[in-house]
Amino acid sequence: MSTLVKPVEKLISLFAERSCWMIAPLAEELRYSIPSVRRFLSEAGYFSSFTHNGAWYTIRTIPQFDQDGLWFHHGIGFSHAGSLTSTLVELIRRSPAGLTAEMIGDKLHCRCHSMLIQLTRSQKIDRQKVGRAHLYLAADSHTADLQRQALHGLQEPPLPAEIVVLVLVEFIRTPEATFEQLALAITRDRGVTINAAQVEKIFLQHALKKTRQTAEPPP
Repeated sequence: MSTLVKPVEKLISLFAERSCWMIAPLAEELRYSIPSVRRFLSEAGYFSSFTHNGAWYTIRTIPQFDQDGLWFHHGIGFSHAGSLTSTLVELIRRSPAGLTAEMIGDKLHCRCHSMLIQLTRSQKIDRQKVGRAHLYLAADSHTADLQRQALHGLQEPPLPAEIVVLVLVEFIRTPEATFEQLALAITRDRGVTINAAQVEKIFLQHALKKTRQTAEPPP
């Protein structure tokens, strides 16, 4: 006695043979109407492509998303966030220091300038001019401020090796000193201008463990 195969099971078996389908060939293969196939896809769980105007489909068990939530198959792009618009907003929101259009294009394998402009105008993302390019930031002001701070840190040139050595020597000599005290001692004794934030950055870069403290006020 033969057992009838449910449409959803047949659909899943088709995706086992081919990872991505367009809706019309899939409906033809299943011998169901397109509205019915869309219902079967919803039952199975699916992603539609953010490339090719969302014309390609895959079921949820197939994509192996990277750290950006992206998966590509023969030039077809899928995103855990869904559509191209949602993908752009999510990529920018999660970026530590914002992204330029070129950086986004490299990630998505496509140009998105017009969509980025639309998202900026609708206030779903923010942007600022950096040099000759625009940097795209999260719409949330707090997240955007953190991204700007991170960008400033990346842009700041590294301290010369000679100054790093001075800081480390001073730390060995007075390990109990605060960052502020180390900076003051080097500025006073060595004639080199350095601030507490720069000293802390050296500690972070060299993985030196020291809890930042505020210098005690004089008695």
